[in-house]
Amino acid sequence: MARDKSRVLLDVKDLRVSFDTYAGEVQAVRGVSFYVNKGEALAIVGESGCGKSVTAQSTMQLIPMPPGRIKDGSVMFNGKDLTKLTDRQMESVRGSEISMIFQDPMTSLNPTMKVGKQIMEGLIKHQRMSKSEAKKKAIEMLDVVGIPNPDKRVEQYPHEFSGGMRQRAMIAIALACNPKLLIADEPTTALDVTIQAQILDLMKGLQRDFDTSIILITHDLGVVADMAQRVVVMYAGKVIESGTLDEIFYDGQHPYTWGLLNSVPRLDTNAKEKLIPIEGTPPDLFSPPKGCPFAARCDYAMPICREEMPEETFLTEDHFVKCWLQHEMAPNIENPTKIKRGGK
Repeated sequence: MARDKSRVLLDVKDLRVSFDTYAGEVQAVRGVSFYVNKGEALAIVGESGCGKSVTAQSTMQLIPMPPGRIKDGSVMFNGKDLTKLTDRQMESVRGSEISMIFQDPMTSLNPTMKVGKQIMEGLIKHQRMSKSEAKKKAIEMLDVVGIPNPDKRVEQYPHEFSGGMRQRAMIAIALACNPKLLIADEPTTALDVTIQAQILDLMKGLQRDFDTSIILITHDLGVVADMAQRVVVMYAGKVIESGTLDEIFYDGQHPYTWGLLNSVPRLDTNAKEKLIPIEGTPPDLFSPPKGCPFAARCDYAMPICREEMPEETFLTEDHFVKCWLQHEMAPNIENPTKIKRGGK
């Protein structure tokens, strides 16, 4: 889905976020840029600690400040730069225009408050509903997300729900005010595979029915293949590759992207292929490397990779990569991933 200014809902440019600790400054997000179109699902992928969640939480000003701080960049949403808004102004955006589904619903839901009341809060605050109207809407939302007996469940507490039902309740809270953008941070991590499939189907249906834009934060490439239209690959606080789903899966150009794809089991072949892990660990973001952050773990690294960060190379209108292998003087390396078009 190509960039069309008239359809861009969220536009993040050169976002830089740091955390000040007793040991020094952690540069968690280092110049991240991406955009989300209206009605589009964008996946942000990468290993744990690469900056995915901090990037998403920073767009909603949900990181604790201090120790966190947004050093630079802009987050344009519907013509407003969210980084310039006060806490009070952001309160009118969160829940009504942008909502977030967090990783662990048990720690995100208030254990002392009935689930129905937690859904009603946003409706009363943002849509000025009466308590009776909000309760009716809460029952309706529980029904929409597939929770049985919603008129009874609305009066229950989070501990009376199963893991899958708690995640559905979180989605009901997030969608109650019909937000334009839904940020889903590892929404299926703690769920078994059958519940995962149900949650993904639910999110796809909501995207289709309400034209909701979705940012999906995950390390699960199977979830990405099922949900996303475009993919942003992050590593060590930077976007190192971005493109459409097909461009990343079938024509990825960064060695880190290749590593992610080669470490995923395949179901479309009978061959007993071993998964290939990415050796090594991500760099220390107290003192990030001056060159490509992946150079120390890359099988194709050249001397310049350790000395200088490569610029963006655009392969198509949507697909760009930051890698020295794109330079005209670099060796020609064939894509080593096993994922081929048509499953062959």
